[in-house]
Amino acid sequence: MTASLLWALAGTQFIFIMTVLGAALVFFFNRPLPGFQAALPGFAGGVMTAASVWSLLLPAIGQTAAEGRLPAWLPAAAGLFAGALFLTAADALQSGAGERGRMLFTAITLHNIPEGMAVGLAFALAGDGERLAAALTLAFGIGVQNFPEGAAVSLPLRAGGMGRGRAFLWGAASGAVEPVFGMLAVFAAALVHPAMPWLLSFSAGAMLYVTAHELCPEAKGRIGALGFIGGFALMMALDVAMG
Repeated sequence: MTASLLWALAGTQFIFIMTVLGAALVFFFNRPLPGFQAALPGFAGGVMTAASVWSLLLPAIGQTAAEGRLPAWLPAAAGLFAGALFLTAADALQSGAGERGRMLFTAITLHNIPEGMAVGLAFALAGDGERLAAALTLAFGIGVQNFPEGAAVSLPLRAGGMGRGRAFLWGAASGAVEPVFGMLAVFAAALVHPAMPWLLSFSAGAMLYVTAHELCPEAKGRIGALGFIGGFALMMALDVAMG
């Protein structure tokens, strides 16, 4: 158990650090240019759409199908609507200039919770040998994916006029849940694993709500559309390449 804890701690810290590095991209842009402002909501929307499909919904469907206790579509569909309804309620309670920033932060943070759990569970169940290698590969893949996700929070906030330091902190904080929930998953592996399809699809619903309601309407014109396609293609490639 001690070895599993240490591996899980290292793995979840790695994916958190990758989120921080992605958020740090705000320090490399001195001013938000008009084209930059148009492309970033589209880029963030593309990243979140692809992550919802490949990182969340497809794994949820795959686990449910493998277990065979429920129709493969049921947790994915129910969780998807639950996540969207949760963000709808949160949206109704929020107002002001920082609304979109809070929603972006909430959606990415919710997405990072089951990812941190997945890494923690992988190491808790790994033992050694091939399973450990698979857990390391999973942590590396999620870490690489977290880089554009950190940027997807911080860069649109910067483009909206938020200071670089504050935008960076929001982006970095979105990944802080991963080590926490990853370690909790190690201690509660037997309880958490059956609920993963519901958690994954709930996060997907939250992310898709933000994409449809907040990001896509802001991604105006050809540049915004190209930003969406670019973000989607990048996240799709990372998810497929990293397994």
